[in-house]
Amino acid sequence: MTDIVVIGAGMAGLVCAQQLSQAGYSVVVVDKSRGLGGRLATRRLHGTCADHGACYLKPKGELFKRFVEILRSRHILEVWTDEVYELTAGALSEPKNRSPRYVAPAGMSAIAKSLAPGLEILLNQRVIAITPTPENSWRITLESSNEELTAKAIVVAIPAPQAVMLLESLGEGVLDTAFLDNLRSVEFYPCISAIAGYPPTSQPLPQWKALTFVDDADLAWIGLDSSKRPNPQQPHFVVQSSADFAQHHLESQDLEPVGQFMLQRAAESLSLPWLNTPEWMQVHRWRYAFPSRPWHEAFLSARTSLPLVCCGDWCGGNLAESAMLSGLAAADEINHQLRDLPLDNVNFLVLQYLLCQIIS
Repeated sequence: MTDIVVIGAGMAGLVCAQQLSQAGYSVVVVDKSRGLGGRLATRRLHGTCADHGACYLKPKGELFKRFVEILRSRHILEVWTDEVYELTAGALSEPKNRSPRYVAPAGMSAIAKSLAPGLEILLNQRVIAITPTPENSWRITLESSNEELTAKAIVVAIPAPQAVMLLESLGEGVLDTAFLDNLRSVEFYPCISAIAGYPPTSQPLPQWKALTFVDDADLAWIGLDSSKRPNPQQPHFVVQSSADFAQHHLESQDLEPVGQFMLQRAAESLSLPWLNTPEWMQVHRWRYAFPSRPWHEAFLSARTSLPLVCCGDWCGGNLAESAMLSGLAAADEINHQLRDLPLDNVNFLVLQYLLCQIIS
């Protein structure tokens, strides 16, 4: 038996797991994906990489600013741009408020990888059931291996709608109605991301690195992703759809025409006709891209005899920054419900650990 199983290897799950591990608990992280990071996602393709999830970090709070500075000092992050242009009704405008946007030249998933040292992580393992045992522990059943884990506590660090699907079968005999209702109240916008690469001779390249489409029915954002990479061999872009467009096409079996339409719209809107004829393209759907109705607290705890806490960027809604704060808060709550070990400087422990790991 392990002390704690963390379901989800995104920012919130990894921060929570690292905090608890450093406090002395045994922790296992489980994730259905092949890699770490959740929406800190990077595709490796055509000799380069592209960030088709979170495109950059824009820190607001002091803790997250310190986290970014640590990663920047170790050359994991760097400033990409302080300008995000806007396109409104066909008119391009320069940004009024400039602030640095940070990216990882090796891909945004490098942020998650920097949080993973020392953790026991099981990838490609989907949790299909959680049940209490007569021995007063949780049983976690994994799909691909039919393996079962047992734990004294669980942290569910995945989007709230996925958490609902996993947990509601426990019923009101285990979970209280208010907890499930609160979990169901969280809603997300979907998004479709298209990654497209072009010949090295493509001209003209835009003057911007990132651009927001204002009040566009189909498109939300486009970034010259190749400008994040050292010595790019060819230009490539990431285009993100509007929520309404994504909702309309979310169940499409073939996303290739959807991505091609997005590129066509971008080419027309930006007067860059060559955007419509990429050498290669990949398209990805995000069902739970951005919290549209977040939970107003840093975590959501079930009133059960066995500790079970949910966390994620949907607790606060400010994407990666909220995910980090939520993971730290969930770790504090789980610790309080278990052994209440001393967590001095709880908000800075994970940063201190991270710095030590990178230096070593």
